[in-house]
Amino acid sequence: MPLLRFDLYKGWEKPKIKQLLDITYEVMLDAFGAPVGDRYQIVTQHEPEEFIMEDTGLGFTRTEKFVLLSVRTRPRTQSQKQQFYATLAVRLKEELGIQGNDLMINLMTNSDEDWSFGNGEAQFLTGDL
Repeated sequence: MPLLRFDLYKGWEKPKIKQLLDITYEVMLDAFGAPVGDRYQIVTQHEPEEFIMEDTGLGFTRTEKFVLLSVRTRPRTQSQKQQFYATLAVRLKEELGIQGNDLMINLMTNSDEDWSFGNGEAQFLTGDL
């Protein structure tokens, strides 16, 4: 049920995008205990002049591999969030060569009543999920 939105600079090759999505999905399943098949991912690529991501004074250097990941999810514990952030950073570095300074994650929490998966129903509230 987490909705994952990826913002990238234009130029990513399709196999690398697929790998990015697969890795993130696997990490999300493990960190959040989500069920298999709970996969909602959207990728948007931007021209450099449309996508400015500075470092808030932290001294990071950003590259063309920069990934902004926005996660909309039900409440998660601090431990789950930290596990997600850390594990994803390690996996992306090891498997895609994305350095930690090129990964920015924003997690936004919402509640069961904020989700409708179709048919104009709130499946978490009706008991369907």
